[in-house]
Amino acid sequence: MRQIDAQDVERAAEALLLSLNYGGSKDLQKMLEEAFCHEESEMGKIVLKQLLENRSIAEREKIPLCQDTGLVVMFVDIGEDLRIEGGSLEEALNEGVRRAYRGLRKSVCHPLTRRNTGDNTPSIVHVRLVKGEGIRIRAILKGGGSENCSALRMLSPYEGKEGIKEFLLDVVSTGGPNPCPPLIIGIGIGGDMELAALLSKEALLEPYGRRHEDPDIAAFEIQLLEEVNKTGIGPQGYGGRVTVLDLHIKTAPCHIASLPCAINVGCHAHRVGEVLL
Repeated sequence: MRQIDAQDVERAAEALLLSLNYGGSKDLQKMLEEAFCHEESEMGKIVLKQLLENRSIAEREKIPLCQDTGLVVMFVDIGEDLRIEGGSLEEALNEGVRRAYRGLRKSVCHPLTRRNTGDNTPSIVHVRLVKGEGIRIRAILKGGGSENCSALRMLSPYEGKEGIKEFLLDVVSTGGPNPCPPLIIGIGIGGDMELAALLSKEALLEPYGRRHEDPDIAAFEIQLLEEVNKTGIGPQGYGGRVTVLDLHIKTAPCHIASLPCAINVGCHAHRVGEVLL
């Protein structure tokens, strides 16, 4: 059985979170550049150019890409043949968060008193046990503006794809400029209420341009992406062709009487990444 020190997990989490705050996902530059080429609105192009400049400055000067440095959400795959010494996995991850956010805005508080926890913890950690002796940490820094525009609906099975499309268009149109478009959309379909929501969040971690392995679902992703970009909301809500940069679907089997559907909205900063140990 392989052993790894908890401090190694802390350091890996800290480095990952800092890199995401300072530059976003490795796909972000490509996404924004392609959006700039596709956008026809003059104001939309101005906004996209500014977003590209903002990313360049943040990466060069090691300052946050966005003032909302986000709530940290981590999906962790840990090998069955791995043992962590010197502390628990979750304690190590949260210590990595504390260290990363020492010089960054803290955005985590009690839900009712609104008292800030002071160190951006606790993070939200989803752990899955897998074969092997490694750890894979995937993280997303989720801003409040985009998360507040996310939604879940328990659709009736008869509503099918058309109901999902109408739900998506309603969520994006209602949000308008508030989630800071252009957006990344994650859609979770199936399971039950909580699994649909979890799938929608995990869908945001998919690489830019990757389509679902099921050809029918991949075609549905493309259809939804085209439909949502017809809304004309555009970059930062100023109008244009590019409202959504990419859209990913994750599914799970569900009860015969249900069609759970969750839509998780991600902003243009798209601070998503991973590290392997």
